Amino acid sequence: MADDLTAADLTLGEKARIGVLIARAAKRGAAGPGVDISDLTRRIERIECQALRRKQK
Repeated sequence: MADDLTAADLTLGEKARIGVLIARAAKRGAAGPGVDISDLTRRIERIECQALRRKQK
């Protein structure tokens, strides 16, 4: 997660979306070491950045 972000700072929807993305990344990772999961990682980081901006407001 981002530096100052805790699980309590995420909404239920954000937690669910991150959980689904982590599951998709794990499924891709099971396919082999050469599989690219950077797109899923960026989507997770984008969700975390939104939560961090909301927290700082």
